[in-house]
Amino acid sequence: MQKKFLYQQKEIFYRVEGKGKSVVLIHGFGEDSSIFDYQINFLKEHCLLIIPDLPGSGHSEMLEKENQISDYADCIKALIEHENISSCIMLGHSMGGYISLAFAEKYSNLLRGFGLIHSSAFADNEEKKNNRRKGIQLMEEYGAYSFLKNTIPNLFSSHSKEALPQKIASLIEASKHFSTKACQQYYAAMMNRPDRTNVLTGNQLPVLFVIGKEDVAAPLNDLKQQIDLPECSYIHILDEVGHMSMLEAPDELNKFLLDFISIK
Repeated sequence: MQKKFLYQQKEIFYRVEGKGKSVVLIHGFGEDSSIFDYQINFLKEHCLLIIPDLPGSGHSEMLEKENQISDYADCIKALIEHENISSCIMLGHSMGGYISLAFAEKYSNLLRGFGLIHSSAFADNEEKKNNRRKGIQLMEEYGAYSFLKNTIPNLFSSHSKEALPQKIASLIEASKHFSTKACQQYYAAMMNRPDRTNVLTGNQLPVLFVIGKEDVAAPLNDLKQQIDLPECSYIHILDEVGHMSMLEAPDELNKFLLDFISIK
């Protein structure tokens, strides 16, 4: 079911599917809630899913001010309150993982567990910050679609590029609808986010890590330094997968998510 609510006088759209324990799925940069379609169709038989279009993505309106990652976490908190949800499991892909970490930092009392799907608690290093700045400038000159068209294929493993050309093409086609200003806003927020390994360290909530061996955006070596920080980690490393297991290994990801959801 498609729903919406007002946040900072902007319409934020989200989907609600299934019934049972509450699970929030948060998409990443250059995506909207539809990136989880395969997961939604599977998981809605087992739990209540809340899947927002982040402000500026999908049907949701962009927030006016320059935002930090924690501001998007505040929006998710407002959504949860709007739906009268007292606790949930939160699962974020990429930028959605950054938002999940910011949410866990501020509102851990509302969580039963959280997951990082191809995401990291590390802040951007200087090289990555410079790449973000270049990306913002490229989007200014050529638009978000031109930028995403060139970056999306790099999110897939070499095997997936050969096996899934139509899925990659469809993702690129969908990126035509993204606002350049919103994508620039996301890039600035990601560039400026702090290191949040402190959120993982000693955290007693169960934490899920889904990692692609060929992920260039959230590299395996970075995640290896984080997976032992929480008190209770559930770790899945996927062969021949890059940054997009929702499309590259959907059945495996569905199993990982359901197993994790079933824990709590």
